[in-house]
Amino acid sequence: MGNGATRSLERVAAAMGELESAPIEFQAACDVAQGGVLLALPALLAAGLLRCTAEFYELPKGFYGIESIFLLLGLMALARIRSLEQLRYQAPGEWGKLLGLDRIPEVRTLRAKLKLLCQDLGQAMRWNAILAKEWIARQNATELYFYCDGHVRVYHGDQTALPRHYVARERLCLRATTDYWINAMDGQPFLYVNKEVDPGLIATLKQDVIPWLEANMAQTPEQERRLAEDARAHWFTMVFDREGYSPELFEQMREKRIAILSYHKFPRDDWGSEEFATHSVELAGGETVTMKLAERGVRLSNNLWLREIRKLTDSGHQTSILTTNFQAPMTTLAVSLFARWSQENFFRYMREHYSLDRLMEYGTEPIPDAISVINPQWRKLDSQIRSKAGQRHRLAAQFGALALSEDPTESLVQGFHLRKGHLQEEIQVLDLEIDNLKQLRKKTEHHIPVKSLPEGDRFTRLRTERKHFIDTLKMIAYRAESSMASLLREHMARGGDDARALLRQIFQTAADLTPDLAAKTLTVRLHHLTQAAHDQAIEPLLADLNATQTVFPGTKLTLVFKLGSS
Repeated sequence: MGNGATRSLERVAAAMGELESAPIEFQAACDVAQGGVLLALPALLAAGLLRCTAEFYELPKGFYGIESIFLLLGLMALARIRSLEQLRYQAPGEWGKLLGLDRIPEVRTLRAKLKLLCQDLGQAMRWNAILAKEWIARQNATELYFYCDGHVRVYHGDQTALPRHYVARERLCLRATTDYWINAMDGQPFLYVNKEVDPGLIATLKQDVIPWLEANMAQTPEQERRLAEDARAHWFTMVFDREGYSPELFEQMREKRIAILSYHKFPRDDWGSEEFATHSVELAGGETVTMKLAERGVRLSNNLWLREIRKLTDSGHQTSILTTNFQAPMTTLAVSLFARWSQENFFRYMREHYSLDRLMEYGTEPIPDAISVINPQWRKLDSQIRSKAGQRHRLAAQFGALALSEDPTESLVQGFHLRKGHLQEEIQVLDLEIDNLKQLRKKTEHHIPVKSLPEGDRFTRLRTERKHFIDTLKMIAYRAESSMASLLREHMARGGDDARALLRQIFQTAADLTPDLAAKTLTVRLHHLTQAAHDQAIEPLLADLNATQTVFPGTKLTLVFKLGSS
């Protein structure tokens, strides 16, 4: 039955199909390793870990119930157990005590459970969408901003030859797949859309992101009134980088009453420094800084009128911002766009602490036939055109650089004309070849369906269901950690990343468990931390957690959190 297994009769009953799931029963225990991770349980439940479980997922009869599996996966993410394989090196009995069981499942058992949970393709996306809708509804801001950006996940395996993507953090073109994430201003994630063939940010906004937001965001009565009374009023604001620059997209979103906020991809001449005024603004993280800002109106190539805001740096550089948000103040819009770094920080933190890029399942699956890809023949012609255009540019540079001395001899003059003649002939030949290639490229389809690819160019996509399921759990864990960090920052001299570092220490700290069936409580007594200052900082956090009156799932025991010896 495995190390740490003590509930033999229940396990036998489960093996015979006579047990729905093992009852959750806590025993008094001291010095339970990583017991501090239980402090995150109220935040995990508040973030929706088990709220939609019964609606979307089910497991057959067995010792481990579905709630225990979800709790285990959520606590694993917070404890920085980065994969199922790493669970082999954790004490199964110690983790079992945290869940009210004798031990946690073996890795092969957990893999089997995940296979059952992830057998319906698209179920994880639907679960994520329901949670995202709930998270969006909780936003208490009067002005909603949604940040959309792509995250490239590099694939180093050999299961399939994925298309190459440019990976900015490595400055290389590597085989990868792209996820387009939607986040809040402070970096909190809502959901993401996986693209095995990256159509680009503009196409993803048009085809996936905007339709989803329109279908899942209800307008408040106040918004409906404002939209009806003011032709320039907007529903919410989409924020993205220069990759999404498209006057056509801006106009389409304006017709949907959705404002855009992005960088100007083709700003004109610098504005005069006298136009800029100094403003004191508060950043998304609470820090107050000064910015030199100025504003004008601008008309794009399609005659769409927008606001253009520029920020002047101390070095004299001007950053140009475009928006169709005509209600928000200039300072608010500048801060909102520069808050894009919160999303970038989210990607970096998730890669480092939650293994966001980890491959969750080996194997591939077919790409839907409706997906279009770049025609390899078109790509080949385009590459040849670029190559020959580069050769022509170099020859033209040589042609322009040729010059005679002030008093050349006759032989030098003849050599000069001969060399220029040869270069001119080579340039003319290249011009003819480039024109012919451009005509061929024009006649060649740019995009073709996946099923029309030549046999040697065909590829499949990485399996997506288990990856999206685990990533949704990581979103819940990240949101739970963020809510706890916001409570900690109020009582720490140094907030920011220090709050998250302290939480990571708490999650690795041992704790004592004391169930009281008569009082219907489960006391989690966290051991002292490394510094007295840390103990003082978490005392208010424990009070806030106790105020939630959280009941451990599957029991009637209310969690009570304490610090230090009794």
